[in-house]
Amino acid sequence: MESEDDFTDAVTQAVNAAFGIKYLFPWQRIVVQNILDAAMEEEVLPPEGEGENENSLELRDVVYRGRQIVLLPTGAGKSLCFLAPALLLKGATLVLYPLLALMSDQKRRMDEGGLESVVFRGGMSEEEKNENFKRIKSGAKIILANPEVLQNPSLIKRLRECKISHIAIDEAHCVSEWGDTFRPAYLTLGKIIEDLGVKVVTAFTATASPAVLSRVSQVLFGGEVHVVRSDSDRPNIHYRVINAMAKKRAVVKLALEAEKPLIIFCGTRNKTEDMARELMSCYGNDKVRFYHAGLEKEEKTAIEKWFHPKEDAILCCTCAYGMGVDKKNVRSVLHYEASPTAEAYVQEAGRAARDGGLALATLVWSPNDSEERKKLDLNHRGRVLMSFAESSTCRRQVLLDALGGEEAPCEGCDVCKRGGPAPFAEDGSQALKFIFFHRKVYSSAELIPELIKCFNAKDRKSCGINIWEHSDMEEILQSLLKEKYIYKCSFPWKGKIDLTKKALTLLRQLYLRRRLPLRQGQLSLPGL
Repeated sequence: MESEDDFTDAVTQAVNAAFGIKYLFPWQRIVVQNILDAAMEEEVLPPEGEGENENSLELRDVVYRGRQIVLLPTGAGKSLCFLAPALLLKGATLVLYPLLALMSDQKRRMDEGGLESVVFRGGMSEEEKNENFKRIKSGAKIILANPEVLQNPSLIKRLRECKISHIAIDEAHCVSEWGDTFRPAYLTLGKIIEDLGVKVVTAFTATASPAVLSRVSQVLFGGEVHVVRSDSDRPNIHYRVINAMAKKRAVVKLALEAEKPLIIFCGTRNKTEDMARELMSCYGNDKVRFYHAGLEKEEKTAIEKWFHPKEDAILCCTCAYGMGVDKKNVRSVLHYEASPTAEAYVQEAGRAARDGGLALATLVWSPNDSEERKKLDLNHRGRVLMSFAESSTCRRQVLLDALGGEEAPCEGCDVCKRGGPAPFAEDGSQALKFIFFHRKVYSSAELIPELIKCFNAKDRKSCGINIWEHSDMEEILQSLLKEKYIYKCSFPWKGKIDLTKKALTLLRQLYLRRRLPLRQGQLSLPGL
């Protein structure tokens, strides 16, 4: 086997020539060395059980390390872990991606580095496939594909004839996250690896809880795998939760105030388009786009190309955009709705600050979100985001614990900075304060226009425009009624709105928290 000096010389020279990278991080070096060693020793290893001695057992351990799951945080350079070996291996490297957007972005980077690659995707003609195989035969180093396209037996047969040296499975947590639901092709990857006859396989992910890790290991490797894991924390990403009752308006306000470039993750295609339209009216049509799986391939490509060089843009998207896409200078990530799991949230928040700078990841959380997550089983992984959003301790550690990660000093989350949990929803408390000074004066219908004027007068200073609408105030009042902070009076103030004792106690706590005096006539809260 090569010495470390030989490795350093050969690999660093190759990546420097191709990508202008002058060094590899320690974790990258470990992964790359495992791949290169396993690929080389596979050629000289005797069949299992035949003539084994001390040396061959050592070689078999090297091959065992050729079946790796690699956990590196987002932005740590996972792609280089399979691109660097690809420059030196005899055969091609097959790289499996979950999303077309990710394949397109990686192909762009490879083209820029002069690393020839071919793409197999659904709907290709035989002529296109034949052209790809000609390029592989001529020396193309990278084959890009997704699990679905590999369900074709004739394609597998032709790929086997290409003598692939290494298979890299990017975003491998999708095996567990999607394989049992809407992407069953992921569950066939173990069989596909066997059919292709490739012995050196590496699965990469930034996020995997122990349960996910076990599932990926079983599907891909039959449970026998070598795990390489670095620290999970991204200290340059700061976490914050904003409590809101009118979530849509809170996101609009936060988007106008956020440092750009900004990504806003929305839960559905309709909400993605709706949010983009809202922000276009506030921020300008040339500064905002939307992206989701319902777009045509040409539309997605155009949006990716538009967003990549931008310094001041906002992209509203579903989870169809994000994984592995290498826009390094994203400064803010907003979640209109919480991700389904901690893994998904860390992946999406991790789109920010891939350049090593600081970034802010903000989750907007409402009482309805809490109510929906409480319906889940206590052991359901989806409850982690509720724990994260409602935590009275470090939010960063909640995520790390969910991922089976390390204990880490918090470099930045709103709980640690403030010394306590997030306060009550700001829009709700603002409405309660207005009602406090106008108790039993307005009905719900009469309150709405007054609240709109009050809210817009306050936020016009920071946003520059009126952003609050009738539907926002309806949403806030309905939430306050449901949570029993306000009620409708009976005779003689029939239909007028007043505060409950629960609301008065809350307002007192909020004022004490902010160290504001409780002056007579302002917030004396009689009877408390």
